[in-house]
Amino acid sequence: MDFCFYKFDGAGNDFVIVDNRRLNHRFSVDEVARICHRRFGVGADGLMTIDAASDGYDFEMRYYNSDGRIGSMCGNGGRCIAACAHMLGMSKQLNFKGFDGPHDAEILDWDQHRGMVRLSMRDIAADGIRECLDGWFIDTGSPHYVQQVVDLKHFDVVGEGRRLRHCKEQFPEGTNVDFIETLPDGRLAVRTFERGVEDETWACGTGATACAIVTGNHDIVMPGGSFRVDFERADDAIRKVFLTGPVSLNFIGTWTSSAV
Repeated sequence: MDFCFYKFDGAGNDFVIVDNRRLNHRFSVDEVARICHRRFGVGADGLMTIDAASDGYDFEMRYYNSDGRIGSMCGNGGRCIAACAHMLGMSKQLNFKGFDGPHDAEILDWDQHRGMVRLSMRDIAADGIRECLDGWFIDTGSPHYVQQVVDLKHFDVVGEGRRLRHCKEQFPEGTNVDFIETLPDGRLAVRTFERGVEDETWACGTGATACAIVTGNHDIVMPGGSFRVDFERADDAIRKVFLTGPVSLNFIGTWTSSAV
């Protein structure tokens, strides 16, 4: 099958996006893994499709990890797919359905190739944060274990992240792992090991959200860029959670059936 794709990144967290509203194609594990491969394919942390949606949504977001498996919610992916949908003719105010339910997106600033996108994230129940091991566990649409470390710049994110990601006693279904350190200027530095990618990524939207909520620090710095995470604490939940950060269109291409 031949199809057009859009290559986007959100602060270095990169994705292949396919407008699937007419294609209505369900990608196989092998197809996605090949497309996302950084030697034999386009190269990406994940693949997303813009699917037709009912119930008043502008579209449905389907997210695949780079290993080819269906993933959970992706915050940067959600911001990138909103920008792509806007490029395809949709408005700057969007409502779409993700893995974890509805999301609102707002294109704050956009030229032909880049801009800022604000995305609503799921509410978190008051008891949705638990202390475990040497940190915290929280599900912000994807599961995250957050741990504070010293000298984050030189920390073994891949080695320690892989070990914790597979800690079955604490995380039976696996987890993303975020390591954090407060910078001299007060911002929170974060590095993330992502399950499904099985490596460190340059940024992670659900990870930035998780780290902001457990620490109360709204200004997040990741290797690929900076984010603002806004939220309100109530007695029973953390509400009005919004993730704001940069999005860029890298290029537009065509994938041919002979490439698979």
